Amino acid sequence: MEKPAPADHPIHVLIRRRWSPRVFASQPVEAATLRSLLEAARWAPSSYNEQPWSFIVATRENPVEYERLLTCLVDDNQKWAWHAPVLMLSVARLTFERNGKTNRHAFHDVGQAMANLSLQATAMGVFVHQMAGFDAARAREIYAIPDDHEPVATVAIGYPVDPHAMPNGVLADERRARQRKPVGAFVYGGRWGEIAGDLIEADD
Repeated sequence: MEKPAPADHPIHVLIRRRWSPRVFASQPVEAATLRSLLEAARWAPSSYNEQPWSFIVATRENPVEYERLLTCLVDDNQKWAWHAPVLMLSVARLTFERNGKTNRHAFHDVGQAMANLSLQATAMGVFVHQMAGFDAARAREIYAIPDDHEPVATVAIGYPVDPHAMPNGVLADERRARQRKPVGAFVYGGRWGEIAGDLIEADD
């Protein structure tokens, strides 16, 4: 199932094709494919090349570990995410390894790693859905995450499902139109809130 972004300006086809479904096929994601996704994350840029990201990965092939990660999700996300063959938790190291000082760019850099992973997934026909709805305290406890690290997001990964296999209500929800703010709503010049008129034409 494809749901390309209705972009206002030319962008790469991978960015247009990337989206976050809530329904996945039962087909497992191959270990080699997962390694490629994580390799893409590995090569994301980061402040001082600190690479402050870590990932906890659970697949349906290991039901015990899969269930542990699934229980970290809030109920509304558990209801659909359990269909995904792979679940993942991203974690940020909040201090620099080089000097122990606070790395205030850690979350930004973890986000860059996830963006790399998501685009690599799209290129390989795999879909990624990132979730803020999870219990960070529970994740910290069951995975013994150190104090200077912070759970960032949970992630469902899998292959797209045949839309004809979806219940009508689910299919309608998945086909809902994608929306984003226009570029002119968040690109400023001169001062905060002032549209960068020489670059962006204000939207009517």
